[in-house]
Amino acid sequence: AASRAPSYGMELASPPSDGVTAVRFSHLEMDQLLVSSWDKDVRLYNVSSNTLRYSISHGAPALDCCFLDEENAFSVGLDAKLKMLNFNQGVSSVIGSHEKPIRCVLYLPDQGLTVTGSWDRNVCTWDHRQGGANPVHRLRQEGKVFSMSSYANRLVVASSSRKVAIYDVRKLDLKKPELEVESSLKYQTRCVRCFPNGLGYAAASIEGRVAMEYFSQDAETQAKKYAFKCHRRVEGGKEYVYPVNTIAFHPLHGTFATGGCDGIVNIWDGENKKRLYQYARYTAGIADLCFNAQGTKLAVAASYTFEQGEKDHELDAIFVRDVGSEVKPKSKVQA
Repeated sequence: AASRAPSYGMELASPPSDGVTAVRFSHLEMDQLLVSSWDKDVRLYNVSSNTLRYSISHGAPALDCCFLDEENAFSVGLDAKLKMLNFNQGVSSVIGSHEKPIRCVLYLPDQGLTVTGSWDRNVCTWDHRQGGANPVHRLRQEGKVFSMSSYANRLVVASSSRKVAIYDVRKLDLKKPELEVESSLKYQTRCVRCFPNGLGYAAASIEGRVAMEYFSQDAETQAKKYAFKCHRRVEGGKEYVYPVNTIAFHPLHGTFATGGCDGIVNIWDGENKKRLYQYARYTAGIADLCFNAQGTKLAVAASYTFEQGEKDHELDAIFVRDVGSEVKPKSKVQA
């Protein structure tokens, strides 16, 4: 498909026919993009050739997905099932299940565990090599799980209770978080993502705000944390505030992108507290964002997230942008 506007990036051919829930680049192959959707299918694209390589049905609206390796991925959805997808063979198998829909999934390569977060208020870990329907760990949460992120030995879980639970993945047998904190944001958390340096995480809320949080609880480190307003606009003297749906950190520079229901993608330098760039507004809200492992491309899911219920809306689309100097932090001292 030809791109609707060159400034949006390359539009992927054969997009999902309903809302996009996740876009995930492979850590192993820089041009492989995994996509889950409300249309029940999980798709694997080659972005260099703009081709849909494989599509496998999850069997129900798929709410999240992640890679295992080049040939296999995991998907979760409204059917409360965790499935493993083998693209070469075109088959899926159930690895585990929850009592209510599973909102998010991620894979911990060092532990060989897949982690699921559900609206049934549980985080479970699964070993796909064992088969069997029993989780390795079941970690009870205070609220429905809305977002998860991991880096090195830490797993961060955000729930509807506005609590954020931080686990040491080497000590999950304890079934207790290393740390549990209340979100700095007054409104519901939509997304959490760990910093690439492993020192903390960013959290985004439905009320146009992002908070920068740190794991270390000493006073000096905690003094660095802050929150800022974003994804807002003033029109006719009235301020419109939009949910921030997604955060994606650049793997090399530590800068990050945010996407909101306003159709805007912003690039931020969290350390220097500056906005570096704002891309042209997309015609639909931004459901998800992901940089590839080399930090040369940004996948943008421009897809209505039904924050205003059923209504006529733009067709769902996925764009892949080439990124350059706009994602690099500006030096503080200008020569």
